[in-house]
Amino acid sequence: MRVPFRWIFVFVTFTCGCAAFPRAGGSGEPDGERPKTLLTWAVGNEPDDKKPGEAKNGVNGNGKGSKGENEKHGKVNEDPQAAPSPAPRDREEPLASDRPDFTEASSTVGKGRIQLESGYTYTRDSSAGVTTTGHSYPEALLRVGMLADWFEFRLGQNFGNTRTGSPDGVFGANGGEDLYLGVKLGLTERKGLLPETALILQTTVPTGHEDFTASRVNPGVNFLFGSTLIEDRLTLGGSFQMNRASDDLRHSYIEFAQSLTVGYGLTKKLGAYTEWFAFYPSGAVAPGVGPQHYFNGGFTYRLTPNLQFDIRAGVGLNRQADDFFAGTGFAVRY
Repeated sequence: MRVPFRWIFVFVTFTCGCAAFPRAGGSGEPDGERPKTLLTWAVGNEPDDKKPGEAKNGVNGNGKGSKGENEKHGKVNEDPQAAPSPAPRDREEPLASDRPDFTEASSTVGKGRIQLESGYTYTRDSSAGVTTTGHSYPEALLRVGMLADWFEFRLGQNFGNTRTGSPDGVFGANGGEDLYLGVKLGLTERKGLLPETALILQTTVPTGHEDFTASRVNPGVNFLFGSTLIEDRLTLGGSFQMNRASDDLRHSYIEFAQSLTVGYGLTKKLGAYTEWFAFYPSGAVAPGVGPQHYFNGGFTYRLTPNLQFDIRAGVGLNRQADDFFAGTGFAVRY
C-alpha cells in the first residue's frame, strides 16, 4: 500500500515546487482575461499557440485526460485607434465532463457555469458459487462554477440496487447511497510539456440507506493531471486519490486509488478512451477485501457544445475486482 501513497506525494510535491503563487493579478495576464487557475508554472516554455491577447478554450477528443486543454481563438484588433477589447472568452467551449471514465477532468467548469452529469451502470461478479448483480443510478453529479474560474462546487447523489444469489438463498438491497460533497480547485494550466493539474477536496456524509451507508463522514483528496500529446487527437490524464472508507464490518481504513486514461479524438464530435484504474485498501479487516484492478473503455458523442452522451464497459483484472461492468450516461452544461 506504500506505492500509491509515494506516487501521490511525488506528484503533489512536484506540482507545488514548480508552480508560483499567486496567479491572479500577475503582470503576465492579458488585459481582460480572468485567471483560470490558482497557480502558474514557474518553469517551462509557453505553448507556441499561446500568444498575448489570445484566450484558450477546452479541446480534447473525448472530454478526458487533458480536459480543458485549450485552442486559440483570439483576434488581434487591427484598428490601432480603437480601444483594446478584452480577451474573447464568450465563445462556446466544448464541455469537459468527469464521466464516463474513472478519472475526473483536470479542469473546472468555469465561473458562472453549471454542469449536470448523470448515468447508469450495471455490474456483475461471480466468485465461490456466489453471483452478485448491481444497478447504479442516476450517478448524478452537479458541478457549479463560483467565486472564480478555478473554483468548482460539487454535489453528488446515487442509488444502488444489488441482488446476491448463493446456495443459501437470494438476498437483495435497494436504497440511496451517502451524499457526496466536494470542491475542485484548478491548480495549473498546461505549459509546454508540463500538465494541467487540479485538486479535489471531497467527502461523503452518512445520509444513505442502512445497506449502503458508511455511517460516518469519509473525507478524501484527489489529485488530477492531464496533457495533450497530439492536438485534437491524443490526450493523457490520470489521478491519485486517498480516501477514508469503511468495510462491511463498519471498520474504517484508508483506500488509495490510481488511474491512467488515454483519450482519442476520432472526429470533431466523436471521441473514445481506454483506461486502467485500481483501488488499494490499507487497514481493512473484512474478509475478501484487497486490491482491485480494472480496465475499461468507451465512447463519447458531443451532440452540441453543451450536451454530450457516453457509453462504457470494463472488466476486472484480478479476483477481488468485479468481473464486468457497463453503463451509459450524459453531461449537460448551462
